[in-house]
Amino acid sequence: MKKYLVLVFGFMLFCSSALAQSSGYGISFGYGEADPSIDIYRVGLKKDFCARWFETRVGYLSGYFELSFNHWEHNNQDINGVALSPVFVYFFGKESNLIRPYIEGGIGVAYLDEYFIADRNLSSNLQFEDRIGAGVRIGFVDLNFRYMHYSNASLKQPNHGIDILMFTTAIQF
Repeated sequence: MKKYLVLVFGFMLFCSSALAQSSGYGISFGYGEADPSIDIYRVGLKKDFCARWFETRVGYLSGYFELSFNHWEHNNQDINGVALSPVFVYFFGKESNLIRPYIEGGIGVAYLDEYFIADRNLSSNLQFEDRIGAGVRIGFVDLNFRYMHYSNASLKQPNHGIDILMFTTAIQF
């Protein structure tokens, strides 16, 4: 699996050098960990809002939708899931800048094929995906570090939830 991650990352960097204009779409790939020793792999398709709000000299608010596939592994247990999340992003600087740092936050929904992993009982297949993070866009490459939390919002008990620290890279087309 780790060889696959390196190949995908290399392909994304290669594609970024071949692109000349951004159409607002992106492909993201991430790796994260949750305690105790749960490996999280994530692939997503992003679509920018194509809107800017509250634009000032400091920056502007925008965002994106992300449809993602997630795979969680712990020993002989694994969970697969899909998630859809609207994410709001505050970019610092102008859209024309080559380097644009940002902060992000969002809440989406996820469907998991299983809900028990590493002695954690998430109690339902339906989960909410919360995130906050920070990152930087350098041309067409997007690098991000985020905290994610999955929980069923106490719709069913027990609601152990799971906290994830994740690094994501994306290529914007």
